Amino acid sequence: MDNLIRRLVRKYKTNDPFVISEGLNINVWFADLGKSTRGLYVRQLRRRYIIIHQDLDEHWKRFVCAHELGHDRLHPGLNRFWLDKHTLFNVGKFERQANKFAVRLLTAHDPPRRGESISEALRRCGVPEEMARFYF
Repeated sequence: MDNLIRRLVRKYKTNDPFVISEGLNINVWFADLGKSTRGLYVRQLRRRYIIIHQDLDEHWKRFVCAHELGHDRLHPGLNRFWLDKHTLFNVGKFERQANKFAVRLLTAHDPPRRGESISEALRRCGVPEEMARFYF
């Protein structure tokens, strides 16, 4: 995962998930996804889409974009909705991997500074506090 993130950051010269998504020809849309859904990754007819809940604050939008980008890079060809309906596979593993990808992408090349706590570093990088457990 770290090598993949390093290659993406080097190729696109940024760790901004919106810029990387654009470079990978992934369409990013904003929509009202209801109360419980922050984002979706959809692949249909060889087109890829990241859909982000329009009412999230900027930090969450950026995190959700990075998370859904993680699904695109780490889990090609998998569809969570199909897995939920037709298998007994634990999709939580894929969600944890996408969260870890998002945290690592958003903190790429920006480790905690001297005297700075992990929480402070994550806040500086725009990572929501709830995702601190995926830093390690």
